[in-house]
Amino acid sequence: MNISDYIKQLQSVEEYSFSWDELVAACDKTDTALKRELSRLVTKKEIVNLRKGFYLIIPPRYSKQEQIPVQLFLDKLFKYLDRNYYLGFYSAAKFHGAGHQQVQRDYVMTDKAFSNIKKSSLDIHFFTTSKWPTKNILDKKSDAGIFKISSPALTAVDLIHHQNKLGGINRMLAILEELSEELTKKDIEELLTWYPHKSTLQRFGFLLEELQVEEILLEPIMKHLKTSKYFPVLLSPKSKQKPGAVNNDWKVDINIKLENDL
Repeated sequence: MNISDYIKQLQSVEEYSFSWDELVAACDKTDTALKRELSRLVTKKEIVNLRKGFYLIIPPRYSKQEQIPVQLFLDKLFKYLDRNYYLGFYSAAKFHGAGHQQVQRDYVMTDKAFSNIKKSSLDIHFFTTSKWPTKNILDKKSDAGIFKISSPALTAVDLIHHQNKLGGINRMLAILEELSEELTKKDIEELLTWYPHKSTLQRFGFLLEELQVEEILLEPIMKHLKTSKYFPVLLSPKSKQKPGAVNNDWKVDINIKLENDL
């Protein structure tokens, strides 16, 4: 079988990626012949060499963009890399209906540092966490199968926790407002069983209150904070600034002017 036939076979079962090892097993050709054929298909922009030994298929309907949606290959990529992952941040928010900002980049949380991917139109930004979530990761279905995504509550706290790398609170305020409509008490309670960053939970509770969510969503966060001491924090962390006087139950020093562009 040649590579073109193999690619057709994969597409017939809605698969959009393959590894070098899978290719070698399927095609009865020498490594040199395979590499030559791969190189020709890359030049024709029919496949993209995403990472060493891992390739994406670009079907005709995606050829103009020179990329395919991340949910069509993410799960297979991370099985190949043998790492944990979930689609998060602005990318997850979009799937939860908070697509207020059209973000061209995809954001993925992993348990090991990876260099970001920028290939033709593909732009994937990786974040890492040392405390891998035990809950709040959902399975979502795409044409190519299941992929993993952060729940609305985990998406919100990830955005708040990494705000300085993601354009700041005001950039994400409209998204947080749209996300808040998807939040459930169960989602928040599950998050509170394992989430390690108390200061982020304080900001989360404060912002939800500002966005006037139902009391039922705020109660578990406040109850959780009150189980031990918690101290004043800046709404927007600044390296040389310490929190001053606070006049809210969340002990959040509002050191930026909140401007929601929704």
